[in-house]
Amino acid sequence: MPKVQIIANPPFVIDWKREQKAVEAEAQKSELGRFAQGLPKISDGQQLFVLNGLSKLAQNGKMAIVQNGSPLFSGDAGSGPSEIRRYILENDWLDAIIQLSTDMFMNTDISTYIWMLSKNKPAYRAGKVQLIDASHCGEQRRKSIGFKRYDVTDLCRELIVKAYGEFRNDEIYGDKNGVYCHSKIFDNVEFGYNKIVVERPEVDENGQPVLKKGKPVADASKRDTENVPLREDIDEYFAREVLPYAPDAWIDKKKSKVGYEIPMTRYFYEYQAPEKVEDIMARLSGIEADIQSSLSALFGKGN
Repeated sequence: MPKVQIIANPPFVIDWKREQKAVEAEAQKSELGRFAQGLPKISDGQQLFVLNGLSKLAQNGKMAIVQNGSPLFSGDAGSGPSEIRRYILENDWLDAIIQLSTDMFMNTDISTYIWMLSKNKPAYRAGKVQLIDASHCGEQRRKSIGFKRYDVTDLCRELIVKAYGEFRNDEIYGDKNGVYCHSKIFDNVEFGYNKIVVERPEVDENGQPVLKKGKPVADASKRDTENVPLREDIDEYFAREVLPYAPDAWIDKKKSKVGYEIPMTRYFYEYQAPEKVEDIMARLSGIEADIQSSLSALFGKGN
């Protein structure tokens, strides 16, 4: 029987070489199998656990699964990891992602993420994904256990649960100078893009485009790609961002691919103003004066 709720903490970056034949055979079964949507890298099977869980969820099911950062962005457009993200987002099953702090687990010091998946989102969450940066929601332990230096305290849990429950965009919960989390809301389409291939022509010794059957021949050495947000019209983007700099360029639309990624670090990045030049110079002058004083004292004793 399908499960209504699933909570999973699969191994991070586990390879599936041993299971490769069985997994690839099931991927050929289309909708009858668990893995038809795409396969991750052979060295990282985390997303297989996600697909397995989704296959077991009932139509009102929810799943919370812990992963590292790789499933957020690994894989280019059209690759297995990207296609798995596309499958989840285009079915509107990704409810929220919660970033925890580093040093939360005994065996690794990397950041970890809880993916909240739902096959029956309430109307107000439909078509949207909530990202919660809870990387500042942790209390340092008095004594480490392996790599684990932080705990999620009752306060941390209360802040995260409140952020998830209130579903507010660009809202801070807690003390920005201490323990807090940050909630942002995005439309599903925000994470998608069209990867287009931009071609430019070969030119002959006279600087003229080389033609074949009346069409310019693409110069592979000048080939480039652009990631165009799904929200944008490809031709309008191309006219604005490419043609002013390469008037002879064109798009090989047969090579266009759709990709999905979730760059959480970019969404929560906060600009930190660099130290003022005057302050740097004052600090260096102080260091220089200290060194000179030490040298004078050292060599003064030798006279």
